[in-house]
Amino acid sequence: MLKEGQYEVVSPLGERDTKWIDTASCLDTLEDKTICELWNESFKANITFPVIRELLQKEYPGIKIVPYTNMPRHHMLENPGVNNAESEALIAALKEKGCDAVISGNGG
Repeated sequence: MLKEGQYEVVSPLGERDTKWIDTASCLDTLEDKTICELWNESFKANITFPVIRELLQKEYPGIKIVPYTNMPRHHMLENPGVNNAESEALIAALKEKGCDAVISGNGG
């Protein structure tokens, strides 16, 4: 019980309800790696990805790039660690293609 002249302080920030997960470590190089392009239809990937692809292939001649047209589209809105059928299909495609890294959200 509060005494007269005392106030209870409540934070307006709320509590965190997202569970943190570890991220993958960075690659040392892109040479001889497989990079997958992912598009969620939120920007003009049909314009940006070909340019990015060309620049990467000039810089890393041994790179393999899997175009976004050969990957499932993704609109994942779930919390980290929570998978739905769409994200499960994307995870399976990334493994099947042998992706070492992805390019996603390349503009906007």
